[in-house]
Amino acid sequence: MDTLDVRGLSCPLPVMRTKKVLDSGVRELQIIGTGGTAKQNVTRFARSQGFEVEIKNEADGEWTMVLTKAK
Repeated sequence: MDTLDVRGLSCPLPVMRTKKVLDSGVRELQIIGTGGTAKQNVTRFARSQGFEVEIKNEADGEWTMVLTKAK
């Protein structure tokens, strides 16, 4: 599984970087980030692209999510 670190980035950069990785054909991606807005925007974008989103960890303003391509 690939990992993308978008901690400290303001929108739209987390979404743009997520899109770049997903466009490469990745079917599963772990993203580590900060900020509620980035989490919401990445979640919304991933779902619009047919990915399931699972929040794995959320503490002290930092979150980890796993995107999995829906079958």
